[in-house]
Amino acid sequence: MSQDPASGSQSQTQSQPQTQSQGGSSSSGPGSTSQSSSSGSGTLSSVETIPVKDLASIPEEEPEPEPWGRLLPLVKGFRLHNCVEDEYWFGRDHKCQYAFDDPQILMSPLYKTYSKRHFRIFRENNIVFIEDNSGNGTFLDGILIGRGKRVPLANTAELALAEQGNKVFVFIDLTKDDQANFPKEFHQKYMITRKIGVGVCGEVKLAFERETCKKVAIKTINKKDFPSEGTATRNAEREIEILKRIDHPCLIKTEDFFQTDDSYYIVLEYMEGGELLDRIKGKGQLDETYAKLYFYQMLRGMEYLHQNDIIHRDLKPENVLLSSHDDVCLVKITDFNQSKILEETSLMRTLCGTPSYLAPEVFLNAATVGYTGAVDCWSLGVLLFVCLSGYPPFHQSLGDLPVQEQITRGQYTLVPSRWKKVSEEAKDMVRKLLVVDPMERLTVEQALAHPWLEDPGMRQRSYQIMYPHSSAALDDVQVIKYFLVHSM
Repeated sequence: MSQDPASGSQSQTQSQPQTQSQGGSSSSGPGSTSQSSSSGSGTLSSVETIPVKDLASIPEEEPEPEPWGRLLPLVKGFRLHNCVEDEYWFGRDHKCQYAFDDPQILMSPLYKTYSKRHFRIFRENNIVFIEDNSGNGTFLDGILIGRGKRVPLANTAELALAEQGNKVFVFIDLTKDDQANFPKEFHQKYMITRKIGVGVCGEVKLAFERETCKKVAIKTINKKDFPSEGTATRNAEREIEILKRIDHPCLIKTEDFFQTDDSYYIVLEYMEGGELLDRIKGKGQLDETYAKLYFYQMLRGMEYLHQNDIIHRDLKPENVLLSSHDDVCLVKITDFNQSKILEETSLMRTLCGTPSYLAPEVFLNAATVGYTGAVDCWSLGVLLFVCLSGYPPFHQSLGDLPVQEQITRGQYTLVPSRWKKVSEEAKDMVRKLLVVDPMERLTVEQALAHPWLEDPGMRQRSYQIMYPHSSAALDDVQVIKYFLVHSM
């Protein structure tokens, strides 16, 4: 590297007094200086003027301070933030340590609802607090904090800004070790946050991939729930490998798998829109246009499973997930074939805990001749019934018969107030799926050919959702026009 002459001259001037101060002990004494001058260069080298043994040691880099907390983003435009200092302000003001200045945030319709100094996070005596300073509110786990008020910030708490449903961050307290029960390889790759679901086979938690900050869902299955742990252990990895090879846009992708002596941990892709059950509850009942869109995608997913000799056996609204909170969105079936990890006796015990979606032959023939993929078609019929009406066809509150007997008799009621806006073709699809005799029930292929689904616009839109990079799909203008007309 070239050196500025002026800089070199300054180094010489600064070096000479130091050389003189070393006295006769220095190897750069008067004799050395004289020798250098006679060389004709007219300059003194740094080696001659400052002995190497007297150079100050190179200062070591100070280690980066360890963060005590981390905010993981739930919305595009918001970035991951590590809390190292004791206080941080968040808001639109560029003076905030965390300014809302990403282009995606600036273009959001919610941007103007954020305050210049919306909230702050700080530590006092090793306790983490959040203080609301906004005009439109800061929500902690769905509860408004209130302007000027502060509350403790717990591990895995969700923060929403301006609107209760506008969840922006998950707070991770890095002083807590909530991952101690997970395998070492797991928590090196993923960071666990909050619980997002629970079922008879275990619980599901939201996690983030450390390297990419990508959201995933972690399902935990406890081995103690198996009637024979040895058999389960031998079969589990083989079954998971099958699940990882399944590839269809309407089926949840299994991305990773871990196990310990006590549990299995299945890493699944995360669906932002949550469960179909919650969507139905929130709307009371689905508009037929959207019910048709979702149901067609479910059938396509089930078609793939049945073609690969896989029976789901536990179809219900909790096991259908949506990709976003928009009405027009991709749906994916989850938990397919995971029940096969369990032995048959455990499967029956598990499924009978929520019998409303079980086919008649599960109760009548499972212990003797067994059952086929037709059980999934019955469950699809129940699912469609619930989507269109907002209530289940078989329930203890409906009629005098027990639920199991309602199912084995195929006895259900179309409440007029809930079905008056539903088309006859949709009702016909429900009736032909809820047939007690599995031999007379519609198959998945027959359901796909039913007149209700002979709808080119819906099929094109579904194709566009399932295969967004295909040029064969409708353009966005056509899609919007179609759904505006058909949802009125």
